[in-house]
Amino acid sequence: MAEASLFIHRSKIVSLSAEPQAPQPGNNKLRLEFAKFPVFRALFSDDSTDTYTLTMPSTLRAFILAARPKTLPAAVCPVVAGSALAWLLEEQFSWLLMWATLLSTIAIQVATNYFNDAVDADKGADTSARIGPVRATASGLVSRNSMMLAGAAAALAAAAFSVPLVQERGWPIIVIGVVSLFFSYGYTGGPMPLAYVGLGEVFVMLFFGFIAVMGTVFVQTGQWITESPLLGLQIGSLSTALIAINNLRDIEEDTRSQKRTLAVRCGKTAARWMITVWCLLPHVAGFCWLGVANILSEMPPRDMLVTSIWLPLVTLPLALFIVMKIWRTQPSPAYNKYLALSGLHLLLWTALFTAACLRAQP
Repeated sequence: MAEASLFIHRSKIVSLSAEPQAPQPGNNKLRLEFAKFPVFRALFSDDSTDTYTLTMPSTLRAFILAARPKTLPAAVCPVVAGSALAWLLEEQFSWLLMWATLLSTIAIQVATNYFNDAVDADKGADTSARIGPVRATASGLVSRNSMMLAGAAAALAAAAFSVPLVQERGWPIIVIGVVSLFFSYGYTGGPMPLAYVGLGEVFVMLFFGFIAVMGTVFVQTGQWITESPLLGLQIGSLSTALIAINNLRDIEEDTRSQKRTLAVRCGKTAARWMITVWCLLPHVAGFCWLGVANILSEMPPRDMLVTSIWLPLVTLPLALFIVMKIWRTQPSPAYNKYLALSGLHLLLWTALFTAACLRAQP
């Protein structure tokens, strides 16, 4: 079996290739940064050197890398939070429908990531000079055609997972699915790729915020609940913060490759302000649940809607920390840590909102 090797010198990966090669201690152009985890050193270190080698099956690991697992909370969180809101307001919930929704949204995101990996490499947007995680197609681990086929396979899987949703809720699911699959490729491909014209944040807010949450609530209840857009705004803002931090990190490379992201179009200062808004808006918007609570006189929804403000506020210090670091740090590999923290912010916020919904039930 073909193997790809990662060579690490002093806890930094200095090369990623199909054949072993000596590490380059003096090379500061790292293609992939590895955190200094003691457990990693314990498992893979050579006691006689400072060099660590991790060998892996190339094809499988490359496709896992291209799926970008750290971005998948953006697909999981709207489904979990939307299902919790549906249970709270209408006391309707189906495990089958939730898992079908969850698997289809994850498959759509994986398809989007695969298409993005292939198209960005084809257009020269991903290079060896990038400061973000290594890209499978651009690094030569996977061919463009193979990555595009993998994207098509993930899209077909999404369609298969959505069959129970169509059977239960009919044509609205077909419309949502077709549009979502179209833009999974259109995000970076096609005649007007959204990511290349500064519409990436709009795409994420729309599909991983409003559509994902409102669609999930509709799947569970069969109704378009009026409260769901507010939750969609909150979840969508947290997901949009992820891509905004990503685009600010890559602003120099995107400028060179003529990828006109919102950060490239507006500049670093404006990009930082937008990240600030995306990180803090969910907490500010949470107070709108007070107005909803005043409309609802029945219990327990009214109690929960008040609780839904205070529980997620526990994550506000994390949001403020991310914002502070973004303002104080120039785009660099350090942004990879802030991106991870932003994903953690999304997960924790969703967990606390869901806990508020479950707490309200007798």
